[in-house]
Amino acid sequence: MDKLTHTDSSGNARMVDVGNKPHQVRIAKARGFIRMKPETLNLIRQNTVKKGDVLKVAEIAGIQAAKQTPLLIPLCHPLTLSFIDVSLTIKGEGVEATVECRCTGQTGVEMEALTSASVALLTIYDMCKSADKTMVIESVTLLDKTKSDL
Repeated sequence: MDKLTHTDSSGNARMVDVGNKPHQVRIAKARGFIRMKPETLNLIRQNTVKKGDVLKVAEIAGIQAAKQTPLLIPLCHPLTLSFIDVSLTIKGEGVEATVECRCTGQTGVEMEALTSASVALLTIYDMCKSADKTMVIESVTLLDKTKSDL
């Protein structure tokens, strides 16, 4: 099996076999940012966006996205997440999403953290797009991932 493409000699795609890896506590943290007009930030601050409370809805969307990651990302292992924290903070010219995901398992939770941050930002975009056509999602990145023995 080719470790880079996760295909066998016939070219078939396969999930990576993690069956022999030990169960460990795994934590991943991700961050992203959405830049927008000051007027749009004021709508969010004042909770006057037509679709509702932007930050609360986006936090819930981020949590939901982390839980659904294996349905969205091909070949991603389904994990039992023990903790998901989505924090949205108005900073400078936009909103920063910071996510932490935890599980006890045989593979990491970085895809869940990255998916969560991305979907939280996409939710902000969706909720504010009628007010601001210039928003830009940027810098979605993995901050840290760790694993430790039980």
